[in-house]
Amino acid sequence: MKVVYTVEALHDLDEILTFLAANYPTILTAFEMRLAAVLRRVGRRPLSAEEVEQRPGIHVAPLIRYPYKVFYQVANETVEILHIHHAARQEPWR
Repeated sequence: MKVVYTVEALHDLDEILTFLAANYPTILTAFEMRLAAVLRRVGRRPLSAEEVEQRPGIHVAPLIRYPYKVFYQVANETVEILHIHHAARQEPWR
């Protein structure tokens, strides 16, 4: 399936990459490779990630080595990345 980002998810990704580049530049490439691997898996098997209990139809894929989660939905043969969230953040995702 085709994987696309929402504007919000692109904003999240930009903030994450900026933060990592400024604070942890040695892991930036590894982070990007891990994210790409997770997105390839989600594109091939979109229903393989857990569904968010409070949000029917929304799935969450953790990045495992990194404390981020990718939230997405599947519609019309497309995986839409909705949000990329740091697991330790306390504020709710809207």
